[in-house]
Amino acid sequence: MRGQLEGPGFTDWDEVHEVVADAYFPHELRPLSRDNAARSSLESSDVGASRLARIGFGAAVAIESDHPGAYGINIPLTGHIVSVTGGMEVTSTPGLATICPPDTRTVITNWSSSCEIIGFKVDRGYLQREMDRVLARPGQVLPRQLDLRAGAGAEWLRLVRSIADQALHDSVLLRSEMVSQQLCGALTTALVLTAMPDDDTGSSGIRPRIVKRVIDAIHEDPARPWTAGEMAELVGVSVRRMQQGFREYVGMTPMEFLVDVRLERVHADLTGSASCATVSEAATRWGIMHTGRFAAAYRRKYGVTPSESLRDRGL
Repeated sequence: MRGQLEGPGFTDWDEVHEVVADAYFPHELRPLSRDNAARSSLESSDVGASRLARIGFGAAVAIESDHPGAYGINIPLTGHIVSVTGGMEVTSTPGLATICPPDTRTVITNWSSSCEIIGFKVDRGYLQREMDRVLARPGQVLPRQLDLRAGAGAEWLRLVRSIADQALHDSVLLRSEMVSQQLCGALTTALVLTAMPDDDTGSSGIRPRIVKRVIDAIHEDPARPWTAGEMAELVGVSVRRMQQGFREYVGMTPMEFLVDVRLERVHADLTGSASCATVSEAATRWGIMHTGRFAAAYRRKYGVTPSESLRDRGL
């Protein structure tokens, strides 16, 4: 489901229930006031193994859901949500998000009339595999609430909002399955790093040869839609320890190193004898999808724009 817009224009609460259940999670919906359903609104879009939805009811409601097969992270943009899971009550307002675990009854006792959320739905198996990759500690459990007001939490919220803005407006780039999968991986990895406490202390404990294995893998296939979790899984360490090792021995993060290698490959194509006829063709060949950021990074590294490099080659 991509770029779907529903409402305003709902005629009754049964229609609202049906559309939201189809776009986000099956649930039971109960209005808490006499307000009608006409102010309800919904947009939703798939992003890889996840789905982003922007939901508002325009009225106070109560909701119950078991969140079958997937985690639901409810991020209020306005208003508040009061949720109860396993006897634990959590109130989330802008800057705080509620994590609803899969296959577990969560009761939203009060979704305020002014509340609009971005909902992040991610497949249970996908998120748990990513947690194992990122943390290298199987069996970890996400908390019931995320603090998004500062630090990593605020950065994750900015990432969510940026991708949601593109996904919910039918971004051309997100029609690419490869781009969609990469963005899902970025959202999920960043969620895990935000939600789980960092118990790594002191030196990374990563030997140079482990960092070199990741470097070699990147050089071998820089066009692959790598995620930090996949890199860490390759060498059997957590994402945090891998990142610390890269900073210690390489002076940058693994993803920054990947971007640098891709820039080198594109530069070689644009200035050498490669058959690439356009900058876009060269960038796509090496896994670069965000052409605006690529062009800025290329200019910082080489002092010219990609198009200038191509023109100087004589094409």
